[in-house]
Amino acid sequence: MAGGRAPVLTAEPESADGAGEARGLPVLEVRRWGTVPYRRALDRQRDLVRSRQAGEIADRLVLLEHPPVITVGVSGRGRPGHVLASAAGLREHGIEVIDVPRGGDVTYHGPGQLVGYPILSLKPDRCDVHRYVRDLEEVLIRTAARFGVEAGRIEGLTGVWVGREKLAAIGVRLSRWVTSHGFALNVVTDLDHFRLIVPCGLAGYGVTSLARLLGAAPPRAEVEATLAAEFARRFDRRLVE
Repeated sequence: MAGGRAPVLTAEPESADGAGEARGLPVLEVRRWGTVPYRRALDRQRDLVRSRQAGEIADRLVLLEHPPVITVGVSGRGRPGHVLASAAGLREHGIEVIDVPRGGDVTYHGPGQLVGYPILSLKPDRCDVHRYVRDLEEVLIRTAARFGVEAGRIEGLTGVWVGREKLAAIGVRLSRWVTSHGFALNVVTDLDHFRLIVPCGLAGYGVTSLARLLGAAPPRAEVEATLAAEFARRFDRRLVE
């Protein structure tokens, strides 16, 4: 990790009405998929996006984790140097490299990470990709705060940070203003696997987790419930399990 401390922008002030009155808000269905191989989850996401575009389902927040995998987003194409491990080294760790249709560079997913895929229609009043990414950051910042971790933003970069270490990565895709892909929050992730890549294509920055920051990982079910509640609050949705 590079020396010095990057300027971190912390959470926005709470609104005066807190979570607000849930009655009458659009529904957000939470689905917990457990551990799902990345390619299978990608196919399921595509099906959900088509169903949401057709109005066949309500907004959904899918929470899951993946077996170890490295994914390369649109920004990482043509930058093979951001995957540091050799093909033999990746095989030794049982890690596949997959090109994916999301924004961002290269990242790692694996056990102990809470991955969230919002399948959300941003119509009619949230059709702004930059606002959407900032809203995701805010959800993650507030989730970390609930566990006593002061996280924030680094100006000019995406994701959620503690100092110069990334706690959560974000990479999204929008199709006809329906979202897919999303975020990955390091809860009790094996951080050594990030040494196989240049995380998000950013040299000189580190990676951290709730377990590392707190000395012990909070229960995953508690993190999921907290994150879902913060997501619903930020996006003015009513949670339905």
